[in-house]
Amino acid sequence: MATRYSAAMRLRQTLPKLWLLTDLRTDARLDRAIAGLPRGSAVVFRHYHLPLPERKARFRGLARVARKRGLWLVWSGPAREAVGLRADACYGPARSLTQGPQIMRLVTVHSLAEIGRARRASAVVLSPVYPTRSHPGGKTLGPVRYRLIESRSRVPVIALGGMNARSSRRLGTARWAAIDGLAASTQRKINPRIPRDS
Repeated sequence: MATRYSAAMRLRQTLPKLWLLTDLRTDARLDRAIAGLPRGSAVVFRHYHLPLPERKARFRGLARVARKRGLWLVWSGPAREAVGLRADACYGPARSLTQGPQIMRLVTVHSLAEIGRARRASAVVLSPVYPTRSHPGGKTLGPVRYRLIESRSRVPVIALGGMNARSSRRLGTARWAAIDGLAASTQRKINPRIPRDS
């Protein structure tokens, strides 16, 4: 029990604060967006629009840039693929990440019940906190429900959905992720002003 607690504490201390999620919309400006991320941030490579061989090739190309900049690089897909690509973690729904070799698992969740089912998660991405361009009019958690669910989680929680530097400060969360909120910031270095862990 003490060993598990120590590992969890170490992960909380080292886990990136800022997470950029990629997709088709961000592809044209992705290299510039990565160049604007602070050292120690993370890139979750999704790019589901590409066939798997092209997707892996694009990942390997980005990996060279990310490593030089001291960024984490996360593969959205099975753990065995992530290990084969030398990713820092794998990402996806809990049901898709239950098998395979040992690697950090970043699990997507949308409710307290889903957090309870994410038994093999190293951390969870909880969404959507606020309205997003990709799902206009969709149901959101809102700040109160987000904080309630976050307080019940046994693993670190990363906020996603309508997140940017301003909304992260308003929410008071230590870790946040974005697609447009980060990829749009390509002309200057990103200064997230992330709150310290409590």
